[in-house]
Amino acid sequence: MESVPLLALAAYAAGSIPSAYWIGKVFYGKDLRELGSSNLGATNALRVLGWRAAVPVALMDVLKGFAPAWWFPLLDGHTGAWPTVLYGGAAIAGHVFSLWVRFRGGKGVATAAGALVAISPMAVAVGLLAWLVALVALRTVSVASMAAAFAVGLAGLVIPGTDTAAQLFLGSIAVFVVWAHRSNIRRLIAGTEPRIGGRRSEGGG
Repeated sequence: MESVPLLALAAYAAGSIPSAYWIGKVFYGKDLRELGSSNLGATNALRVLGWRAAVPVALMDVLKGFAPAWWFPLLDGHTGAWPTVLYGGAAIAGHVFSLWVRFRGGKGVATAAGALVAISPMAVAVGLLAWLVALVALRTVSVASMAAAFAVGLAGLVIPGTDTAAQLFLGSIAVFVVWAHRSNIRRLIAGTEPRIGGRRSEGGG
């Protein structure tokens, strides 16, 4: 039990790794906090730097959510869903409030997806399907992300054998993702949210 707080801090530190910031600065000489939506995530990296930057950003963000959620419970010897939820949640918090860049990070979608793979792979599959359908239908990444989050939350309620802690976590992801996309929601209402293949609006993402 003594190791849990330390591992939670380690999960937060792992989630804090600012993948988009480091890749943008080291390989492109650009600070994504000052470009596009100012968001340190794969979507802003895609819009500002292109897919060659966005792919490694997304992979790193997924990994830093998955690794603590999957590996740290093995280290502390706990079973059940709650340690996975704790470490996954800490990693997501680290991504959103990164200690490396003055607590400015991304919106946590990719990092949450990584943690969710460790918690409920079937829910992730449902969320991914919802994301793809919404993206193809509406060509808006923010809407697709929120649709995926809601699908994951609902999946947690109907998938047999899902632990209560996991259900609460999956549901909280839906609420959190909507909160993280509040600026996107305002742009959606105003009709200025960027769409894939369409004209990019000012500050989109």
